[in-house]
Amino acid sequence: MKTITPAELGQLMQRNDSIDLVDVRAPAEFRSVHVRCARSIPLDRISAEAVREGRGPNASGPTYVLCKSGQRAKQGAERLAAAGGGLDPVVIEGGTDACIAAGLEVVSGEGSMSLERQVRIAAGGLVAVGTVLAAAVDPWFWVIPGFVGCGLVFAGVTDTCAMGMMLARLPWNR
Repeated sequence: MKTITPAELGQLMQRNDSIDLVDVRAPAEFRSVHVRCARSIPLDRISAEAVREGRGPNASGPTYVLCKSGQRAKQGAERLAAAGGGLDPVVIEGGTDACIAAGLEVVSGEGSMSLERQVRIAAGGLVAVGTVLAAAVDPWFWVIPGFVGCGLVFAGVTDTCAMGMMLARLPWNR
């Protein structure tokens, strides 16, 4: 998988306004803050067709892919590479967070809660509710915090998060 640093992206942006930069975060995250010339194609909707549809008439060369910190961008780039079609995906190392830290021009919009924060709130809430129900109602409710804990371990090991993917589909994240 090809990668470039945010500094290299900044140099490309200075030389060429027509680079194809795709942000695969949830729409609410994108609206909150994004790199100036990025366009939003959420990870659950990314495809070679979607990327080609939104490419500007002057865009040529690789498709640069980024997310918040880099992991979803890698998944999106893998999907594009597997689809073929000459999109030549390149991942921006460290994602939008690293681009902001590197001083790239960003567009800030309405504030929204990050998907990562929503996952922490949902997981913590499920553990708390499961624990209270297990103590007050029936010990079988210990299954809830156990399931959440196993899900978090799986997410950490595989670097994917099913809860995050489900939360990304909720109306406030569209």
